[in-house]
Amino acid sequence: MFDQLRDGCDVVVVGGGAAGLSGALMLARARRSVVVLDAGTPRNAPAGGVHGLLARDGIRPAELLERGRAEVRGYGGHVVPGEVVAVTRDADGFMVTLVDGRAIRTRRLLVAAGLVDELPDIPGLRDRWGRDVVHCPYCHGWEVRDRAIGVLAAGPLAVHQALLIRQWSTDVTLFSHTLASPTGEEAEQLAARGIGVVAGEVASLEIVGDRLVGVRLSDGNVVGREVLAVSPRLVARAGFLAPLGLHPAEHSSGVGEYIPSDATGRTGVPGVWVAGNVTDLAAQVGAAAAAGAAAAAQINADLVAEETRQAVAVYRDPFSVASEARVCDLVLGDRRHGL
Repeated sequence: MFDQLRDGCDVVVVGGGAAGLSGALMLARARRSVVVLDAGTPRNAPAGGVHGLLARDGIRPAELLERGRAEVRGYGGHVVPGEVVAVTRDADGFMVTLVDGRAIRTRRLLVAAGLVDELPDIPGLRDRWGRDVVHCPYCHGWEVRDRAIGVLAAGPLAVHQALLIRQWSTDVTLFSHTLASPTGEEAEQLAARGIGVVAGEVASLEIVGDRLVGVRLSDGNVVGREVLAVSPRLVARAGFLAPLGLHPAEHSSGVGEYIPSDATGRTGVPGVWVAGNVTDLAAQVGAAAAAGAAAAAQINADLVAEETRQAVAVYRDPFSVASEARVCDLVLGDRRHGL
């Protein structure tokens, strides 16, 4: 495919998730040459379904992406498997290099590579991720409603997460793990909502018959739980932007790192936009898709503005090839073509 685009393309989209494919769809429909580079590691792959997405609630993550890729290709866009290792400046555009050495030049860049969930190092936790170890109550709350739910304190928003989870179940327990047990107002809030607090470090999960049945503490005690909610540290997949001087920033909430941008997705590096979880750590699939489409519209408008400036410069130059052709057409008309 890269051989077909020897002169590069208008836009390279890094990331083949909801944000990237939505942006690519918008750009392809705007008659832009667009290439989506998809590393094939969607964050929500372990989940049984995508929830809260209007008219598509419960759709399998893989099916949603399959449909998205087909739609992009239907408008002439390209979706190419590949992991980006670096992005560098190349004249007035960018050179995007993949791990396998392939490279493509682009005029603009939309980064929608998502993020990585960094989980606590507890045996069994990663294996259950997206099943009975979950993180977002809006994504999984309905599916685990009225069950015995534990909340692992793994970051600054643990109490907030426990209070949210309480909306879906009356049986919620907060495990303080390696953090201090809540005090003051937070302790009062938990008590008022009937949320118990268990002190002590969590050592492992108890699994019976491929089901979570409890949380084992370092002292050997086991607290029965059917579901465990965890707030992972969220880290943007954006190391390949370092050559441009664009680096992740620590989020004000303390939950992780993201790429800062304005409301349209425009970053501090001209020509580079971001969309989805790489810049909005809390965005669900619907919000990420909407952000990708909005950023794509801004990119197209930016390209239109550039092309208009170039056209005006040619128009004003009386000695340009374009101007001479225009004069010939005005003076000679059809005679210029021997008619």
